[in-house]
Amino acid sequence: MTRFARFRPSADDAVALFAGVAAVVGSFAAVGFAPSFVASPIERWLARRMPGAVVSLAIQFLGSLGQQLNLVAAALVAVCVVAAVARVAGTLGDRLANRAVGPVVAGGVVFGVATLLTGSVPSSGGAAVGTALTLGLAGLSGSLPARGATSPDRRRVLASLGTAAGLGVVATVLTDDTSQPTATIPDDASPAVREALEAAADQSLAVDGLEPLVSDEFFSVDINAVDPEVDATQWSLSVTGSVEEEITVDYEQLRSMDARTEFHTLRCVGESLNGTKMDNALWTGVPVRTLLDRAGPDSDCDCVRVHAADDYYQVFPIDALNGAMLAYRMNGRPLPQGHGYPARALVPGHWGEINVKWITEIEVIDRDAEGYWEERGWHGTGPVETVAKIHAQNTLPDGRVQVGGHAYAGTRGVSAVEVSTDGGDSWSEARLSDPLVESVDWAGEPGETPHAPDVWRQWAFEYEPPAGEHEVVARAIEADGTVQPETEREAFPHGPSGWVSRTVE
Repeated sequence: MTRFARFRPSADDAVALFAGVAAVVGSFAAVGFAPSFVASPIERWLARRMPGAVVSLAIQFLGSLGQQLNLVAAALVAVCVVAAVARVAGTLGDRLANRAVGPVVAGGVVFGVATLLTGSVPSSGGAAVGTALTLGLAGLSGSLPARGATSPDRRRVLASLGTAAGLGVVATVLTDDTSQPTATIPDDASPAVREALEAAADQSLAVDGLEPLVSDEFFSVDINAVDPEVDATQWSLSVTGSVEEEITVDYEQLRSMDARTEFHTLRCVGESLNGTKMDNALWTGVPVRTLLDRAGPDSDCDCVRVHAADDYYQVFPIDALNGAMLAYRMNGRPLPQGHGYPARALVPGHWGEINVKWITEIEVIDRDAEGYWEERGWHGTGPVETVAKIHAQNTLPDGRVQVGGHAYAGTRGVSAVEVSTDGGDSWSEARLSDPLVESVDWAGEPGETPHAPDVWRQWAFEYEPPAGEHEVVARAIEADGTVQPETEREAFPHGPSGWVSRTVE
């Protein structure tokens, strides 16, 4: 016998492993991708304790995949823990010569541990049922009279595998997401919302492969792989800290305040230079200054720490909130869960990381501090970098080449996009979509702070291609004539910058 032969897994080990899989799948079938999903607390624990350098590398090179892999790792940990419990319980049942002991003990222990971990009876119940059902059916299958050459152990393994797979099918059916894209205009949209969304559709350039001015799908980046579930009836937002009077408003109070509807573009500080984590939507909400002015900030450093329901927090100058809103609707619909329901912050012209979702508190602080991502080496609280992206490339019927994309400069605005088809030696001006908003001109009512529009523009350029391979480069021109900087910079730690180029054959 070789050294490794003694570690060969047995049928009992395989059954226990599939019981672990069934437990995780059972929890998912009960609650879906919710914070109470049995793998979610483990994923959060792993994410919080991962070194900042590792997190930064994962963001830069894996993007959202890194977070998904972390959730998979958390699920594997849960599988292994349940498998160990199932193995011990199965052994106990064998020693007592009672087939019911293993499923009952394993199910009970899994229910208890999962309840302590998640605080959710449905999630824990799903995990317990998955465990007990797998062990029970495996034991029953192994005790049936033999048929053919299939051994009892083989029947037990196949039964446990089939149970886990069957629960997977049930989970898929129960958690199927049939929600509509957020860019469609809802039937109950207000006239202002409908007019704005229809105008955006009309102004979008007809370029194949180019996303319209209101994004079909809006990117989402969070510190957790599973979004928090916040009950709007229990939610409240407080302004605390160095203020004359701490105030708190609930969801109904927030929606009863004077609101405004605006387009806002968001760009992720961790995206690649020509990445797709930049999108635009129409938002409805209340100016942040409405609440700040009521509370009366009195801070030595004029800083705020903004808190979220998922334990995220960000620190930035209080002046950045001039023109900011507390959004509770997106494209005429209640804010989706993945975008911060019931309310989120929208801070014009800044990187996405300070547009805190699931916002619960605005804390005015006396001394500067670091936010969640700053503690991990990032410094994305400043104004967003100007960029012209190249996302579309088409060959037209007449043989010309068409390229297109989006340009964004935060509140500085984009006045032009220039394109070079010879690697930057010469430049031509591209076509731009009409501005979605010419200006934001509030009359100075309480809480309404004037600010420039924070909206992207589309661009397109058609040209006669030279013979062979060539390099297309795009750069944006800001409203005051400032040319987008050429020097390329990686996302870490201040956000990506530089001219975008694409090789066209």
